[in-house]
Amino acid sequence: MTVAPIDLFASFIQLQQDGQVHAVQPVFDMEWNGWQVMAFRVETDADVHADHWEVHSEADEVVSCLTGGIRLYFRPEQPGEEEEEIRLAAGTAAIVPRGRWHRLALDGPSDIMSVTRPSGSRLEKRTEA
Repeated sequence: MTVAPIDLFASFIQLQQDGQVHAVQPVFDMEWNGWQVMAFRVETDADVHADHWEVHSEADEVVSCLTGGIRLYFRPEQPGEEEEEIRLAAGTAAIVPRGRWHRLALDGPSDIMSVTRPSGSRLEKRTEA
């Protein structure tokens, strides 16, 4: 087996149930049932679908800021509550609990990495209050 560098910004890494690891095309496959490592270079809020809420029903998600700065927002769980905001600076991460609706916004151009199981994930258009 030949070992070669993998461009994390041009591939997703899939961790398979049998212990194998594969670099694949960077497509978020909501049918994939294994763990997936994803890295992104992002410039604007549109790059992180800031106008949508996202949820992962089958696993927690680790969201990490590698460079720059991002804001992680949690959708209120009760009507009338405010969004919860967590700021992530370079070199920090947060764990998004399974089933918790969340979204990202940028403080500026950033590199981010997330790890989750995409199976059962959903997006929902965010509506302004």
